[in-house]
Amino acid sequence: MSRFLLTPLALAALLSGCSLMPTYQQPAAPVPAAFAGDTGGSTSSAVADLGWRDVFTDPALRRVIELSLANNRDLRVAVLNIEKARAQYGVQNATLFPAVNASGSGSGSRTPADLSSTGKAAVSHQYSATLGFSAYELDLFGRVRSLNAQALEQFLATADARRSSQISLIAEVATSYLTLAADQDRLKLARSTLASQNDSYRLNQRSYELGVASALTLRQAQTSVDSARVDVERYTAQVAQDRNALVLLVGADVPAELLPQTLPDASRATSSPLTSIAPGLPSDLLQRRPDILQAERTLKAANANIGAARAAFYPSISLTASAGSSSSSLSGLFKGGSGSWSFVPQISLPIFDAGANQANLDIATVSRDINVAQYEKAIQTAFQEVSDALAQRSTLGRQLEAQQSLVDATADSLQLSDARFKRGVDSYLGVLDAQRSLYTAQQNLIGTQLSRLTNLVTFYKVLGGGWQAESATKAS
Repeated sequence: MSRFLLTPLALAALLSGCSLMPTYQQPAAPVPAAFAGDTGGSTSSAVADLGWRDVFTDPALRRVIELSLANNRDLRVAVLNIEKARAQYGVQNATLFPAVNASGSGSGSRTPADLSSTGKAAVSHQYSATLGFSAYELDLFGRVRSLNAQALEQFLATADARRSSQISLIAEVATSYLTLAADQDRLKLARSTLASQNDSYRLNQRSYELGVASALTLRQAQTSVDSARVDVERYTAQVAQDRNALVLLVGADVPAELLPQTLPDASRATSSPLTSIAPGLPSDLLQRRPDILQAERTLKAANANIGAARAAFYPSISLTASAGSSSSSLSGLFKGGSGSWSFVPQISLPIFDAGANQANLDIATVSRDINVAQYEKAIQTAFQEVSDALAQRSTLGRQLEAQQSLVDATADSLQLSDARFKRGVDSYLGVLDAQRSLYTAQQNLIGTQLSRLTNLVTFYKVLGGGWQAESATKAS
């Protein structure tokens, strides 16, 4: 019986050697050979080789990122999608092999006398025990293997999607953390401005009561107080919203001691390993960005599906075979001479299908072409994102210096305007304008500091930042 079952399997192995799946060729990257402003530096220390702990060195931020990796629901779904795709690949891979089943059955029947050939009622029994497989397809033209390759690429694509989700999550948490810190600074500035404006208002009110200052001057001072009060309430609400956004990203409550109180100083930005990394060529980008790898996996899956569509034009052979024992009595089921077997090969040759097979092949071919375009678009999008991050990185340092100089100059202007007002040379309107200019310049300075820090986060993300905790060199 074992030899009988192995014969079809050996036949299947001999015949299953042809594949109609097109040979995959990676599309050329539809982008320039180098990024604008690329120094041609070595990419041996690419961001993808850095662990995120080496990029984000603030202890509190590290802890917040750890919490998000453990609790974020979107990342959890991405991980579960990998498990689902792995199971789906297992189901498809199982079709390469025959499913062997054991079965046992028994039946009994009574034939009445008027239907019996002997003229007497008869009772008959039949028992059988078999081992075999049913409708196993011989993969002569690679249809099953093409579908198996498609399922494998889809499984690998979900793994790349998970890596991409983790990198995006780390970047979003860092950006949200820094945004909260910046709004905390803006709230402190608004409160400080409100306190100073209140002091100025009280002095003007005293001068008005003594008849030294006019009602116009008093009302102008009051507008500054009210504007500062509005900003205090606005940034109080904004800070609360930033905390809520951070909690949503983390997927759990963030302890108060881990929440930022102020933006990191400038030395954090200049000492970041991201500031010394020169970008590589788009070919390196293809190998490192998981979203591009995912797009290529999807393209390979579509390419494999063409092989399955082509195989539908050719004959399909399936085998059904079984071997076992049959007897009219249960006690004689496994006695000598009770052996039984069956072998049922079946061939199906498509002759007329009203163009259905051709339509399916056209669908598979067009789907492959669509995935080529999407893959190329993913590369172009990645190239733009890196170029934009580089353009910002090269100018934000100078912007920060210019904004700091503007704050210093505006502060001096306020002191001079206040002195001229106190001496009666100018009206209070000059002081009011200088106060507003200084406040705006200070707010813009915080925004520029935030932009410089978030640019490093963006740079980490768009270059396919390391999704593992430790750097590759450390891990090895």
